[in-house]
Amino acid sequence: MLEINEITPRENDFTSVVGDIVGMPKLLYYRGKLPEKRVKSVAIVGTRKPTRYGEEYAYKFAYGLAEKGITVVSGLALGTDAIAHRGALDAGGVTIAVLGSGVDDITPRTNRALGERILTEGGAIISEYPPGMPAVAGHFLARNRIVSGLSDAVIVIEAARRSGTLATASYAVNQGRSVFALPGRIDSPMSAGCNALLKQGAFPITEVDDVLAVIAPEQMEQMELKFTGGSEGERGIIELIRGGVRDGEEIATKLKMETGEFNQLVTLMELKGVIRSLGANKWALR
Repeated sequence: MLEINEITPRENDFTSVVGDIVGMPKLLYYRGKLPEKRVKSVAIVGTRKPTRYGEEYAYKFAYGLAEKGITVVSGLALGTDAIAHRGALDAGGVTIAVLGSGVDDITPRTNRALGERILTEGGAIISEYPPGMPAVAGHFLARNRIVSGLSDAVIVIEAARRSGTLATASYAVNQGRSVFALPGRIDSPMSAGCNALLKQGAFPITEVDDVLAVIAPEQMEQMELKFTGGSEGERGIIELIRGGVRDGEEIATKLKMETGEFNQLVTLMELKGVIRSLGANKWALR
C-alpha cells in the first residue's frame, strides 16, 4: 500500500483553496501524488445510475478536459464518478478521488481496481476522514464540499430533482465556483436536476471549450494562437485530433502524408507544445 500522508489544507498549494471554504477540514489524508502546484481543476459529478446519454458525456468531458491538462475531481462513487475518473485516466491525465471514508480502504469495493489505477497513474485519493474510518451515509454529503472546494468549476452530468449531486452544486455556488449543467430531455427524471440548475443560472455545457472559456480564457487564447499557426499539414493534424482521430497512422492516411513527413511534423509540433504523445503513435492536443 502507498504511504498515507497527513496534511492541513494550507500545507499544499493544490489543496490550499479548501482552506477558504465554510466547514474547512482540519486535516486531509491522501495516498498517491497531489499536483505540486495549484492547477486548473474541474469536478464532474452526477447520478450513480446514469443513462447512456449521461455515461457518454461524463466520459467525453472528463477525457477532453484531462487531455487539455485540467485535473478531474470526483468522488469515486458508482456511475458518473467512476466514468469521469476513467475518462481522465484514458486521456493520460490526472484525476483525484475524494472519499467519504478513510483512504486505507478504497470504497465502494467494486471501484477498488479503479482507485488503484488512479494511484498508479499519477493521481491521488484524498479524504478528511482518518484511516480506519468506514463509509457512512452522512460522510458522502460532507465530502461533496471538498469535491467542489478543490475545483474551479463543477459539471453536473445528470441529477434527479432531489439528489446529493445537487448538494455539490449548492456547495460550489456558495464557494464561488462556476457551475455547469448538461442540458437534458425535459421528460427525463435524470435531467430534472440539471434543467433546474440551468433555470437558476448554471452555465449550459455542450463541449469542453465551454468550461475552458470560463475558467481558463488565457489558455483558450494560447490554444487558438497555436492552432491557427503552422503549415497546412500541421493545421490538418490539429483538426483531425480535435475531431477525435488520435492514431498517427490513420491521421497520415487521411492527410495523404508519407510516414516520414508525418513523423517530422508531429515531432516539430510536440517540440512547439501543440500536441503530446500518448504512446504507441497516438496523439492528443496539449
